Amino acid sequence: MPRRIAALFLTLCTALGLTPLPGHAAPNAGPYPAVGAGTRFLDQDRLLGDLPEPGWFKANIPFVDLPDAQVQEIYYYRWKVYQEALKYTGPREGWIVSEFLGPVGYSAPSGGIVAAAGHHVYEGRWLRDTRYLDDYLRYWLRGNGAGPKPATEFLNKNTTDWAHQYSSWLADATVARAKITGDWRFATNLLPELRRHWDRWSPQLDTTTGLYWQTPVWDAMEYTASSYQSPDPYHGGDGYRPTLNTYQIADARAIATLSRRTGDHTAAAYFTQRAKDLSEAQQKWLWDPQSTFYKHVMRDNNPTHAKIVDREQIGFVPWAFHTAPATNAAAWSQLTDPQGFDAPYGPPTVERRSPWFMHEAEKGCCRWDGPSWPYATSQTLTALANQLIDYPPQSYVDKNTYYTALRRYAQTQYKNGRPHVAEAHHPDRPQWMYDTPGHSQDYNHSTYTDLVLSGLLGIRPQPDATVLIHPLTPTTWTHFALENLPYHGRNLTVLWDQDGTKYNQGKGFRVYLDGKQVATRPTPGPLRVPVPDAPHRPLPHQIDDAANPSAQGFPQATASYANPGDAPSKATDGQNHFLDIPNTRWTTYRSPNHEDWLAIDFGRPTPVNDIRLYFYDDKGGVQPPQTFSLQHKLPNGTWTEVPGQPQSHPTPKGNDLTRITFPTLETTALRVLAKPKPGTTFGLTAFQSWRTP
Repeated sequence: MPRRIAALFLTLCTALGLTPLPGHAAPNAGPYPAVGAGTRFLDQDRLLGDLPEPGWFKANIPFVDLPDAQVQEIYYYRWKVYQEALKYTGPREGWIVSEFLGPVGYSAPSGGIVAAAGHHVYEGRWLRDTRYLDDYLRYWLRGNGAGPKPATEFLNKNTTDWAHQYSSWLADATVARAKITGDWRFATNLLPELRRHWDRWSPQLDTTTGLYWQTPVWDAMEYTASSYQSPDPYHGGDGYRPTLNTYQIADARAIATLSRRTGDHTAAAYFTQRAKDLSEAQQKWLWDPQSTFYKHVMRDNNPTHAKIVDREQIGFVPWAFHTAPATNAAAWSQLTDPQGFDAPYGPPTVERRSPWFMHEAEKGCCRWDGPSWPYATSQTLTALANQLIDYPPQSYVDKNTYYTALRRYAQTQYKNGRPHVAEAHHPDRPQWMYDTPGHSQDYNHSTYTDLVLSGLLGIRPQPDATVLIHPLTPTTWTHFALENLPYHGRNLTVLWDQDGTKYNQGKGFRVYLDGKQVATRPTPGPLRVPVPDAPHRPLPHQIDDAANPSAQGFPQATASYANPGDAPSKATDGQNHFLDIPNTRWTTYRSPNHEDWLAIDFGRPTPVNDIRLYFYDDKGGVQPPQTFSLQHKLPNGTWTEVPGQPQSHPTPKGNDLTRITFPTLETTALRVLAKPKPGTTFGLTAFQSWRTP
């Protein structure tokens, strides 16, 4: 800036007790990643409807336009669920993806639960902002998620670290994500930790069968047809299962893939052979040729390694990871069998012909012996898409089977006519069974957007500079669109317009890359499209100095008034959503004051330049304030406005980001002072102070 203006600015800051930091200007990077070159065929505002913080979705997600209104509505709803589950744990470890919106007593430090971590990575791999999953994978492999865990009955007595509390498929998910981002360096940098993670299942490897054993509850399945056939239905049923064994096969293959990329062919050969041996053992011991299905085999008091009679939904898991041979395709006949897994709100977690079907299921959570479980439905639909796209043709299932199953899955995700996902659904009635208020809302324990993108629309990421597009859409659809899907640093758009009148780009099936048409065919069908990798431009690392999820020590949030249950610390807890229950907000509901404030004491001088506020709006008594100001605490204990603070909205806006940026200053505390609209109060779901360290 000109010298005279710079001197005036320095004088003003000094008079106000503010310390400008030399060499620091107002941040140029926005709060969201840039979308870049692409197409603009779809009306994003119409598609997002009333979703909060629309800017986040516009910057991050691929947009779809589908003839099926329910499948489409749940697609955008599930991205909202995922956004709500993003939790900032602090500057040291950054972001994780939560399962529940509220805390539970059996989670790892900061609230991670590894059971659905693979689902979280598969779902979130399509986001443009890669920082969320970069942090999340490091959390499970290097951070608190990989730390020591008590080996207790409550937390899994068989393992001693949080990343092995439940079965998971972290290496496979890491590779699946790298195929989309194109950032193989990040994945290969995790190789030592991925190998260690794989090896740490070795105490549960049985040398006689060559298989791993697992307790159903630590597959995230508390009461099952398997465990009911043991003395302890809740924590019993130890056995060889097509879950952990499949995950270990898939993870070994993924580690081999990453090892080859680093030139470590010895390690690649070793893990390839381990995967082969485990696959053969699974086929030998868990595949039942009489009932043509993968089954649970009890570990104890079972010298002949007899399989249980019942077909459980976990028998489809091998196809979700390409570990089942093509000769086993007959298993898919059970998906549409009225005595198997066919159900209007299914599939159920055990076949209908089982005597354990819905046993005690309506007594309360958590019975996986018939209820429709989104976690398992996700795996089954992933498996079905793999069978239809990656395996040879067969006569048991087709793309109409996939669409029917996906549509049923979408139809389960409603409650009282509004989108809703909880823990388990009745297989035959439009009723969520395990749906505890304040606990189960927007339960992030499954995938859905990934099923639409990789299954229905057939975007099949590849390890090379190509993408395979193989839609499973119904032949009756006259149009659909997928716009600006992030892939290898570029934007991929796919259009189907039968007569050319829907999108006005001409008739046929078209593919665009960075806004330019690169492929076409008359009707939807398989296309392999070259996608040259774009230069890798990592997003800047940023930290939120105001975050304090534990609410202990500093930074410390205080307020002039707080409604009971809406503590000031909820605005700095690292979570940000706009639900009524459970809540993550501070409000002044019923405050007697004509104005109120929320303050953040950093506990030490801290540079600030990028403040992000999220005012809460419940469309009733709590609304965005009439006016507000951002203030800084002076050394004498008084407050004054931070100078030069342009705001992203001219007036306070509810359930959206209000961003305030200014030249970097060093201070010990900030506060928001606001005056409510007449007859209302106000609140904040988040008060954040971001900077690039």
